[in-house]
Amino acid sequence: MDIKTRTPIRPSSSDLWFLAYLPLAISDGIATPLIPLLALQHYNAGAFAVTIIIAASAMSQVPFTILWGNLSDRVAHRKFFLVGSFLATGVSLIAIALATSLISYFWWNVVEGLTMAASAPIGTMLLLETRHKRWWPQDIGFFGLISGLGTTAGLGLGFIWMFVIGLHSPVVSVMTGLLVLAGCLALLSAGIAWAWIEEPAVRLDRRNVADLVNLHRGVVERLRRVRARVLNIIDLTRASDESLPRREMLFLAALGVMTVGFEMFYGPFPVFLWQDANFSDASVFIVYLGASAASTALFFHSGKAVEAHSPKLVFLESLGGRLLLMLLFLWGPAYILFGLGSPALVGWVTLLNCLMGVTWAFISTASTLFLVRLVGRSNRGRALGLYNAVAGAGGLFGTLLGGYLYATDGVHFAYALAAVIVVGGAALLLPIPYHVFSLPHPSAHRHRSLRSARATSAPRIHVGSSEGTPSPGVLIRGPR
Repeated sequence: MDIKTRTPIRPSSSDLWFLAYLPLAISDGIATPLIPLLALQHYNAGAFAVTIIIAASAMSQVPFTILWGNLSDRVAHRKFFLVGSFLATGVSLIAIALATSLISYFWWNVVEGLTMAASAPIGTMLLLETRHKRWWPQDIGFFGLISGLGTTAGLGLGFIWMFVIGLHSPVVSVMTGLLVLAGCLALLSAGIAWAWIEEPAVRLDRRNVADLVNLHRGVVERLRRVRARVLNIIDLTRASDESLPRREMLFLAALGVMTVGFEMFYGPFPVFLWQDANFSDASVFIVYLGASAASTALFFHSGKAVEAHSPKLVFLESLGGRLLLMLLFLWGPAYILFGLGSPALVGWVTLLNCLMGVTWAFISTASTLFLVRLVGRSNRGRALGLYNAVAGAGGLFGTLLGGYLYATDGVHFAYALAAVIVVGGAALLLPIPYHVFSLPHPSAHRHRSLRSARATSAPRIHVGSSEGTPSPGVLIRGPR
């Protein structure tokens, strides 16, 4: 049998069930900016109330991501959990759109979060249990691509709906209809999943594939995707016989601090666009669309760049670029020169957010590979579990803190403090000793073959001699 042939664990009628996640990703792209905008304009919610609503979905996902994953391990049918998750998510989004008060609006967001929580651990495990092991990395990467493309398509659809279809209609009615459409797309995902998903014939232990599960990185930075990061948040409270190495603790501390800063910026971001920059609803979708498209397009190339260079170096350079962009959002002359709410200002802010998406593509890839190479293969699963847990907890705290500071002290103080916190997190990375293995050039294989041939007749050369200096292309180890 050709090992290159995609062979499922048992014969499968179709691999099209992967596409069940596409309508769900489109729905998520619509709902991400729409839920805070609807709270602002329909219920006249304040900045802090909006950030609490944004965080409500994520907070409910923390315990229920673990609960649904554990239940699916005990019950014989993973398919029913996934279909139920999609179905309940669609119903919850429609209920959010039809809510009659801010309190019910908040609680339906909580319900939406706990119903959506099942799609991360169960969907990934279903993939691993129905696909040949050889194709796990490629299929998990394909899931990430579906997420990015779906989110981008959802934001584009939201812009067309707001700017073209509903241009002359009452704005609240237009947004309500758009959120109902998002719920219907989630229901469509449930229908596709029911029709095309087959139950796996083999069960896997999630702990045995923790490194692959956690390498399913999101390509778009937003809090509603925190369910992918809290998959192993239980690792924060699980006792361990081994203490964490100092450099791993430094990395996790840096990650937590930086995530707080990032989410302090993005938590009140839709409020900033609508209230301070006087953007229309369609303009807010354009700004979000820019970052989503940029990060999705650059995600694959960022992986190649990180592999060719030091992940620590790429990580720090990307953080430096992101810090500059965060400060440019506060550059007052641009708002005076272009005018609040003007097309020129929309273009300027969209450009900045596109570049923020580019930095996120490199940061998300470099940070994961940095940690993986830092801890080694034996500790990879535990390290990535802690990575996701710390990032999820930092994101929740940063969102709430950013909303509070925005409401009490204004956007300039909140965003400036967010930048300072990111600098503090980056500073924690500097003392971490890191040894980089550069990728071989095309001639490296020939060089190693010749070296192996010479080894049979020539004495071993000690490192440090002029003849023993490795040429470019050989795996080089050195401090970074």
